[in-house]
Amino acid sequence: MARYTGPSWKQSRRLKFSVLENGKELQKRNYAPGQHGQRRAKLSEYGLQLQEKQKVRFTYGVSEKQFRNLFNKAEKLEGKHGENFLFLLESRLDNLVYRMGFATTRRQARQLVNHGHVVVDGKKVDIPSYTVKPGQTIAMRESSKNLQIVKDALENCVSRLGFISFDEATGVGTYVRLPERSEILPEIRENLIVEFYNR
Repeated sequence: MARYTGPSWKQSRRLKFSVLENGKELQKRNYAPGQHGQRRAKLSEYGLQLQEKQKVRFTYGVSEKQFRNLFNKAEKLEGKHGENFLFLLESRLDNLVYRMGFATTRRQARQLVNHGHVVVDGKKVDIPSYTVKPGQTIAMRESSKNLQIVKDALENCVSRLGFISFDEATGVGTYVRLPERSEILPEIRENLIVEFYNR
């Protein structure tokens, strides 16, 4: 199935979780969309596991196939399977472009990468799913630094997470280290995702 390009606010309302991580989607109407949104039955155990998986998948904007492949890759790493999986998702190039403040949403970050505006260690990379390793630097190409959407995003960026450093003078960000579990998606119960795929 192709990547979802519909309204993200609908996804957030259905899951009762802000996939844009700003909470705006749930402020006005914090119930599911549609005619029967306010009369939903209690979820089964499978339903809870599926819902948790969809929260993470929609937040990072990846297809089911990419999501499953990353989950299988995380299984081969040392440490907790669920946490490793979230760390791999955080290490995606489109996500780090968003985290560094070059874009206001992950969709916008994905588009910047796709259109060849981003360089990793000085080399152009146009694959949003590219896995960035700790220590690598991310910046906009010289010809793309004056894009209005990038300027606006950097101006509106209030704070950055601890695993990222950003030099305002040069406009270069560094992926310093793998994130700690407490720094990303605190509401997510990744053990339910592991249970979902291992059932």
